[in-house]
Amino acid sequence: MTDTALPIQDYALLSDEECDARIVAAKAKLGKRCVILGHHYQRDEVFKHADLTGDSLKLSKEAAQSDAEYIVFCGVHFMAEVADILSRPEQIAILPDMAAGCSMADMANLVKVQKCWKELAEILDVESQVTPVTYINSAADLKAFCGQHGGIVCTSSNAQKILEWSFARREKILFFPDQHLGRNTGYRMGIPLEEMVVWDFTKPMGGLTVEQIRNAKMILWKGYCSVHQAFQPEHIDNFLQRYPETKVISHPEACFEVCQKSDYIGSTEYILKTVREAEPNTRWLVATELNLVNRLQEECKAQGKNVHFMSPMLCMCSTMFRTDPQHLAWVLENLVAGHVVNQISVPADIARSAKKALDDMLAIK
Repeated sequence: MTDTALPIQDYALLSDEECDARIVAAKAKLGKRCVILGHHYQRDEVFKHADLTGDSLKLSKEAAQSDAEYIVFCGVHFMAEVADILSRPEQIAILPDMAAGCSMADMANLVKVQKCWKELAEILDVESQVTPVTYINSAADLKAFCGQHGGIVCTSSNAQKILEWSFARREKILFFPDQHLGRNTGYRMGIPLEEMVVWDFTKPMGGLTVEQIRNAKMILWKGYCSVHQAFQPEHIDNFLQRYPETKVISHPEACFEVCQKSDYIGSTEYILKTVREAEPNTRWLVATELNLVNRLQEECKAQGKNVHFMSPMLCMCSTMFRTDPQHLAWVLENLVAGHVVNQISVPADIARSAKKALDDMLAIK
């Protein structure tokens, strides 16, 4: 055990190969005391060291059920927050690189959402008419906001059930931070596009008229995922001209026009399951993050399946990419030396309200 934490600067110039060996050694020393979580969008150099892989909620739930003392989340900030909220008090959540954020999550912060809620209250009785729903890709204080105002959290896989739950309680939904997940889900439930308005948080009253707000079933935050924003309907059209037999599958964070041209729409877990279970020798065009698509392509080669990334341009999650072998080695060797670095600890009052919104979500089957 060392007296002080090992500095990250000592790891910056290490090669990935050197880090690999040190990560393996540190994992062996820590044993079951530590579990490494790898999100689907994580780069391969880090993903290969994960003990558990999947989407953010699945990983947090599995980590909380493990015997691990340390939960090292190779993902982004909001994911480690969820792991901290759902884990047991004695468990410690760690994010290898504190700079690993989420540009979509950053588009909706508590100040902006509270301002929106206050402005909506000038037109509506928000507490009886509006259910706030936050996508899990959001900060803990926004989940807490929902918990405090009778709202809830959703994921890309349960969004429709959550919207049904929300509409059963109040007539309108304020949905943040991703407009596309809200719009794609609402449309599939039969809500007309004109009844789903976009709240532009840079403008007074969201840039909407009183009539638009009163007539809206869903008020969608003007947020988006930069990765999924890159996919365009012409990418599908151009690909189908060359390979008309192709099945198109998209994540619901992709824009409305892309999802309308897709044969299948669903979460990362849904995409993986659908392509894995498809008939051999089929061709797939996939609209989600590059690392996931590349791994799925390699996995399916033996079955004669062709899996293609939808965008002709390179498109990966740049903030997820910040977590590298150097940061993972640094975190693990510090744990071996008796030091916790980059702990994610959500304040108790925020965690309590956020957990209510998460628990309400988890209770919906």
